[in-house]
Amino acid sequence: MPDPATEPPVMDPVYEALLYCNIPRVAERSMEGHAPHHFKLVSVHVFIRHGDRYPLYVIPKTKRPEIDCTLVANRKPYHPKLEAFMSHMSKGSGASFESPLHSLPLYPSHQLCEMGELTQTGVVQHLQNGQLLRDVYLKKHRLLPSDWSTEQLRLETTGKSRTLQSGLALLYGFLPDFDWKKIYFRHQPSALFCSGNCYCPLRNQYLEKEQRRQYLLRLKNRQLERTYEEMARIVDTSTKQLRAANPIDAMLCLFCHNVSFPCTRNGCVNMEHFKVIKRHQIEDESERREKKLYLGYALLGAHPILNQTVGRMRRAAEGRKEELFALSSAHDVTLAPILSALGLTEARFPRFAARLIFELWQDREKPGEHSVRILYDGVDVTFHTSFCQDHHKRSAKPMCPLENFVRFVKRDMFVALGSGSTNYYDACHREGS
Repeated sequence: MPDPATEPPVMDPVYEALLYCNIPRVAERSMEGHAPHHFKLVSVHVFIRHGDRYPLYVIPKTKRPEIDCTLVANRKPYHPKLEAFMSHMSKGSGASFESPLHSLPLYPSHQLCEMGELTQTGVVQHLQNGQLLRDVYLKKHRLLPSDWSTEQLRLETTGKSRTLQSGLALLYGFLPDFDWKKIYFRHQPSALFCSGNCYCPLRNQYLEKEQRRQYLLRLKNRQLERTYEEMARIVDTSTKQLRAANPIDAMLCLFCHNVSFPCTRNGCVNMEHFKVIKRHQIEDESERREKKLYLGYALLGAHPILNQTVGRMRRAAEGRKEELFALSSAHDVTLAPILSALGLTEARFPRFAARLIFELWQDREKPGEHSVRILYDGVDVTFHTSFCQDHHKRSAKPMCPLENFVRFVKRDMFVALGSGSTNYYDACHREGS
């Protein structure tokens, strides 16, 4: 069976959608924390997509899906720490949240979900992620001391309730009953986590070209156009308005929650409509990899966050004890550029609660040497990256030298752009080709 993290998408829209839902189940075996005994874990850097959420859009002229966003102990999916998580969140007034995060609720609580709100499924997904990482990084490798301090955790999130709540759910699974006084969540205004380096004209030019490619592919798909026309007739609206409402977002939510697609007096939106739109998404993803217009956007979009990660790893390698565990709670549009920039061309589009992890290790036999492992949804993808895909052919070491990753971020990302630029600012401000 193909590996869902690294194999090319199977052209089965229903199978692909099920993977996207990431339905919570008994945790599968993952490769996080696996290394020969003479390697010591130094730091861990975790990037997650928020968990399952209510749609951001509704299908025009249809009733909003009735999905409950309260947390209920006797409702599936369930996690043994769910009630304790709710209780602990109710005591969170002692935490520090960078503005505007302090105004956001710490867990979902609406009987009728609000737009984009995290669901119980989303909370359970990240409680599971946190518990998995706790078992590996704390119980096995003792990454954090029992008296860990605020400085040893770096926590950041965008300003959406679903990302803050996902981060808190993972953190609670990782550090149950943590001391709120030690918690500080930073706010990232941009989904690219680019901090003060967000202005990049060339990145926007690449994005415009990529959007043009998407538009032309859509124009060629007559079956897709007929499907939108038929759905627009059913809900009694224009095709343009239906497309603008991004109906696949609402349909995926209904599919993941096993709720019927909407019906009107003109008929019902059905599974065949869903399959056509989902199949087009898969084809779009395949062409995106082939045309490589997105790669230019990804390299410039991911550089700031990867550069920050390299900086934290280098400080940890020097023996600094701050930021031993870093958690960035983000979106699909955060993880997708990072995956592409790393050269993980076969990685699937980030599903709900996807996790991308960078581990830093020290060789106890050669303490001056540090190595990196990269894992996507529990699969070791280190040797699939563009900067380390050939290393295992030349070396018996099971990891990638830290200097390979540093060289990639500091130099090779700009080389891949073919611009002659040697730094992020120059690369962003050169004239597009």
